[in-house]
Amino acid sequence: MAFECKVNTDIVVTKDSEDTAEVDSNRIVSSGKSLVIDSETVVTNSGKSIHSAKLPIDACLLSDHRTIADLPPALISEIFNCLDPKELGVVSCFYCERWGLPTGVPVSLNAECSDERSWKALFVEREFRSKTFLGRYTIDTLYGHTEPVRTLFVLLSKKLIITSGYDSIIRMWDVEDGYSIASSRPLGCTIRAVAADSKLLIAGGSDGFIHGWRAEEGHPHLFDIKGPQNQNTEFRLWEHQGPITCIGLDSSRIYSGSWDMTIRVWDRVSLKCLTVLMHNDWVWSLVPHDATVVSTSGSDVYIWETNTFSLIDIIKDAHVGNAYSLARSHTGNFIFTGGEDGAIHMFEIASNGCGSVRQLATWGPHTGPVYSLSFEFPWLVSASSDGKLSLIDVRKLLKNIRHSSTKLTKKRDSSSGNNLDQKNMEPPQRMLHGSGGSLFCVGIGADRIICGGEEGTVKIWNFSQAFEMAKRVSALKALRFENRMRRRKLQNEMDSKGQRVDPCVIAAKSQMSGERNGVWYNKRGLTRKVKG
Repeated sequence: MAFECKVNTDIVVTKDSEDTAEVDSNRIVSSGKSLVIDSETVVTNSGKSIHSAKLPIDACLLSDHRTIADLPPALISEIFNCLDPKELGVVSCFYCERWGLPTGVPVSLNAECSDERSWKALFVEREFRSKTFLGRYTIDTLYGHTEPVRTLFVLLSKKLIITSGYDSIIRMWDVEDGYSIASSRPLGCTIRAVAADSKLLIAGGSDGFIHGWRAEEGHPHLFDIKGPQNQNTEFRLWEHQGPITCIGLDSSRIYSGSWDMTIRVWDRVSLKCLTVLMHNDWVWSLVPHDATVVSTSGSDVYIWETNTFSLIDIIKDAHVGNAYSLARSHTGNFIFTGGEDGAIHMFEIASNGCGSVRQLATWGPHTGPVYSLSFEFPWLVSASSDGKLSLIDVRKLLKNIRHSSTKLTKKRDSSSGNNLDQKNMEPPQRMLHGSGGSLFCVGIGADRIICGGEEGTVKIWNFSQAFEMAKRVSALKALRFENRMRRRKLQNEMDSKGQRVDPCVIAAKSQMSGERNGVWYNKRGLTRKVKG
């Protein structure tokens, strides 16, 4: 199986022995069916050069580098998210022998690692979880904040919820049990943004500073936020001239947006500001991904390139009023925005790097401003000042887009932005009533939805019962299918012998094999077939 890589994908295969393979990324040629390497690439095997016009990539890879686990996590995530669960199941069954078990392969960019499971179990669980949010739920309310909760972040790989708000205190909670783990000392002002990964926790304050904690090795919850100030693990950055409204992290940088109409990009190691991205209005939200960062400023949406820090495109007047919230898909090519007008828009960034953007869908599930968005395939969750959460399943929309023959050839303008295919858009699949006050933040992970708002509490919508029920229903369907196949096999055997099968015989044999849903135990079958 070959994967089509981007132009700037680096492929380097080295081994400290005589058998080496050196691949120059500038000589990679990508086609629709395979990935080949230019003949000028030096490939030696035990001192013998391989001479060919074009060599398949498999000829260059060593035998111990032939599993999907050797691919970059970002590429694995992109491959997974480009296929629906059914396609993933088919692919996994076919390539299981070649790929091996998915040990340590992350399912998403936020995941650190996974347990030892088969591909089938991995994809079946994903299919179950995609239907979880339509099932039953319980609500857990977490108390601890004394004032409204403005922001939260779900660090799913460590099972942590990080929240803060007007009380200026950072609190950490356990995702599964909902108990409070730790709380920081007051930071002196409203905290409007938090973000974290396995190495860094940062928060942005209304006084214009960024406060951060580094992860401590051996600490059970990564960050020691409740201890006294430690210069080795804590830091504070000052350069913004206004309140910080949004924070983002990637592998090498910190991004902070402010009402001073700028986004500042910081180096994670040196903690120095690398550049300043200027906007025309207050910056409300930002989301970095790979080589781009998307931000909202006023009613506009900005798309920046992070290697040269250049502006790729601007979506003018995306909302009537301010564009408060922003979310992106794991592949980064789909953007979701929520605004003051209560609308949610979905845009697609062209993958050809030309900066082309088109609007795909619009929803209007709320009667107030949409303050927060969170996306975990295939669910988009929004939180609004009307106290409600909307759940939108984008699978049907993405499937129609994928099979559409329409290609994006020019940039979006004001006239093309309104020409949407209404039949591809579905209303939200579910509305949840969060509270009587405004909801300011929302997060989604696995089988839980977390929100915080004006009441000063954190609510966890637990759908784990629906997940377990889905697994039981699937097991029951499998058992019924097996019984149906057994009856069909018996029917075929009797037909081949020229005999007529008596339903009572089939029911009796099913009873002997332990099946209790046959004719003997079915009221309808008893009254219609056996009676008389």
